[in-house]
Formats: sequence, C-alpha cells, structure tokens
Amino acid sequence: MTRVMVVDDHPMWREGVARELAEEGYEVVATVGEGGQAVRVAAAARPDVVVLDLQLPDLSGVEVIHGLLAAYPTTRILVLSASGEQQDVLDAVKAGATGYLLKSAARSEFLDAVRRTADGDTVFTPGLAGLVLGEYRRLAAAPAPADEPPRLTDRETEVLRLVAKGLSYKQIAERLVVSHRTVQNHVQNTLHKLQLHNRVELVRYAIEQGLDDRE
Repeated sequence: MTRVMVVDDHPMWREGVARELAEEGYEVVATVGEGGQAVRVAAAARPDVVVLDLQLPDLSGVEVIHGLLAAYPTTRILVLSASGEQQDVLDAVKAGATGYLLKSAARSEFLDAVRRTADGDTVFTPGLAGLVLGEYRRLAAAPAPADEPPRLTDRETEVLRLVAKGLSYKQIAERLVVSHRTVQNHVQNTLHKLQLHNRVELVRYAIEQGLDDRE
C-alpha cells in the first residue's frame, strides 16, 4: 500500500485531500499544517509520496522540499498548489519536487497524479510540463565543461531518450515491449551511473545531451 503524507495549512482542505486518498486505498500516514512539522514527521512516517502545498506559514516551499528530501530521501513530492506562477513551478522542480499539480485539478486527475508519482513518473498540470522543459532547454544551451559522460548501455540510452520525450514508464514499457519493472530498473541504473536523484534531474540531463529529439 502506498504511504502518503499531506502537508497543507488549511485544515478543511488538508483533511479533504486525506479523506479522498484514504477512500482510494492509500495509507495516509500523516497530515500536517506546517513545513517544519512535515520535515520532523517525514523521517518517522516514511511516506512514499508527499502531497505538498507551497504556501505554508513557517517555511518556503523550497525549504520544505529540501528538508523533506534530507529527512527521507526516497520520498517523492507532488506539489498541489493554487499557484501556477512560472517561478513557483521552476523553484519547486529545481528543489526536487517530482510533480506539480494545480488545486483546480479534478479529483480523478489528482488521484491519477498521486498514483503516477508513486510509480516514479513526473506529473504536471497541462501546460506546466512545457514550461519546465523550456527552462531546462534554456539552461542546456549555456556553455558547460566538457567532462567525459558516464557510459550507458544502448537500452539505457533508449529509455533515457523516451523519458526525455515525456513518456510515462508504462508508455515506455509498451513502446519497448518490456515490463514496467524493467523500465524502472533501467531508470534506477541510469540515475546511479549519472549520480542523479530523480526523474526530473534525469530529464534535464537528457536534454543537455540532446536526447529529447526536438524537431
């Protein structure tokens, strides 16, 4: 059962989200209203996914994301925010959030986002993914030291190319006629070789290497 922690300073919204998750079969291991409390609870609660509002009374969203990942590095963070401002989205993703969904999302869209986040996919409200990829492409255009890249297998490179194109693990598995677990294993091996931490960083690396097949 996927373990989820909900972090939001509005009690009614927080409890409503927790109730929706519980009804869908998720194990809600904690609901908290402050960033500092979330960081303290994360190490003990060991959530697979944290549903995080960026607007908290004590810490900035970036501080909370950094703190959560320091406390429990394997957790995946899905931001659920009322803000669709470009800087908020980019700051959250750069800090380590694996997805960003607006609070205006439908219930089905939210639950699908939690499921996909738990599976290791990056999930964005439509329109925001293009914003993030555009920023990564801008950064990739900047000069960088020409270090020797780690050596990936042909299949790892193929999976990385499809990740950069925005395909989910399920879509990649169907495209390559392999299991979902095999795709996850290739991604984990690639993350280890490249010394990266999550799929968001992996997408950025792929774009920097020109693997996103821009037409």
